[in-house]
Amino acid sequence: MKGKTALVTGAAGGIGEAVVRGLAERGVVVAMVDRHAEGLRDLAEKLRADGLEVSGFPADVTSSEEVAAVVDAVENRLGPIEYLVNAVGVLRTGRAEALNDQDWSTTFAVNTTGVFLVSREAVNRMIPRGSGAVVTIASNAASTARVEMSAYAASKAAATTFTKCLGLEVARHGIRCNVVAPGSTDTPMLTSLWTDDSAARASVEGVPDAFRVGIPLGRIARPADVANAVVFLLSDLASHITMHDLTVDGGASLGV
Repeated sequence: MKGKTALVTGAAGGIGEAVVRGLAERGVVVAMVDRHAEGLRDLAEKLRADGLEVSGFPADVTSSEEVAAVVDAVENRLGPIEYLVNAVGVLRTGRAEALNDQDWSTTFAVNTTGVFLVSREAVNRMIPRGSGAVVTIASNAASTARVEMSAYAASKAAATTFTKCLGLEVARHGIRCNVVAPGSTDTPMLTSLWTDDSAARASVEGVPDAFRVGIPLGRIARPADVANAVVFLLSDLASHITMHDLTVDGGASLGV
């Protein structure tokens, strides 16, 4: 993987940051894309201090114009994009009957349309070159119903199926497209839902009132656990794997 270029969306924190580090530590030149310019600058400084080759590219993935511009800028500055990781995501919780229009539209704009726009732009660069790999970070909620997560689950299910359809269509060009589906992971997205110290224990032990089983492995995932799965699917170790959905949730969805 050394010397190849990757574009990672949602790079300024959480799983995206872990993916950036995991790739950069393997010698990949990483373009970090996020709408939070200050977060990108801080992360770039931190990673460069560790000797890693990363560059920040602020952009809003819900804008086709900004996506086209940022992909063009990455290829002009860093070289052909060989790897794409769709790690951007937002979470709006609430019971389905109470969700407002903005929560629904924002969730799909980022989690689904953003995946479509960035994937389309990057894959159109990969096709003439006859190689490339895409990983979309979805969620185990895409295949397992969750209370108060209808918008998030539906958006991730859409992104999952889109990525698999894309993988089918571009396989003849030597491009692989896969999905990583995390469960509860120690990121700001998860901890923002916690109201006290018992929330972490509930994630591990389960919440019967919410029809939610616990985590058989007995711990919440670290961002690096998810990043390791992403790096594997991008690498040549997974050269014959495409349209696969790899769940990384410690068994919380019971293998579904």
